[in-house]
Amino acid sequence: MKQIVAISCGQCMFDLNSKKGCSLAVRVDNQAYFVEGFEIDDFGDAHDEHTGFCNVIRKAEVVGELVNDKFIASSIQLVE
Repeated sequence: MKQIVAISCGQCMFDLNSKKGCSLAVRVDNQAYFVEGFEIDDFGDAHDEHTGFCNVIRKAEVVGELVNDKFIASSIQLVE
């Protein structure tokens, strides 16, 4: 099922701390989950001041499912 979610760095923007470093995460129904299937730099430099996931929260159309508190993504398309 396709849905629009917030996407960003789990550690920098969503306050997730179960992993070290910077990792891609989505927020679904006000809950953040780390993403499996895509990496944080797959969409450009994660530390870019204006577009990087460590500095901004963006929107994306995603396809995937929640499994064991992780979002297993099969498709991610940035909306903006």
